[in-house]
Amino acid sequence: MKRAGAMAGALFCAAAAPVSPSPSLGKAEAACRPGERGPALLITALGLKDRKGLLRAELYPDNDDDFLQDDAILINQGKTFRRADLILTPSNTPTLCLRVPVAGHYALSLLHDRDSNLKFGVLSDGIGFAGNPRLSRSKPRAASALAVAGPGMTRIAIRINYLHGLFSFGPLEER
Repeated sequence: MKRAGAMAGALFCAAAAPVSPSPSLGKAEAACRPGERGPALLITALGLKDRKGLLRAELYPDNDDDFLQDDAILINQGKTFRRADLILTPSNTPTLCLRVPVAGHYALSLLHDRDSNLKFGVLSDGIGFAGNPRLSRSKPRAASALAVAGPGMTRIAIRINYLHGLFSFGPLEER
């Protein structure tokens, strides 16, 4: 009997261990299933510079403290974090599906990771947010990156912004 208790204790401790940062964090929960009914966001990227690399959508709680926070920190604190990737090809429609925990308000970012290194490269990559806020040198507030997910499939379009000159970001058509 002592052995069974020790095994249960070891399993509990292993389950409660903090997670480490990883590109796969949040992906299992975010993956849409065939015939997905929701709640989920169907995200279309507008204004891509090209079809290189991948699109990466990340879902956060809708407050400034948690928006764009490290994924492992959010997960270890039991907060919402979801991530979905789409490898771009010349022929696919740049749309990805991201399941959300429940219908509600979230902050959402969409990265055009042109070199597929899973990091934002300010000189080459593009970035956009739900709500399509005008970007400056600092991150937008969570309220301006708000995505409202309904109980079913909610469609959202995000305009991707790229660096213009040395200091400003904007859509390609503003160049």
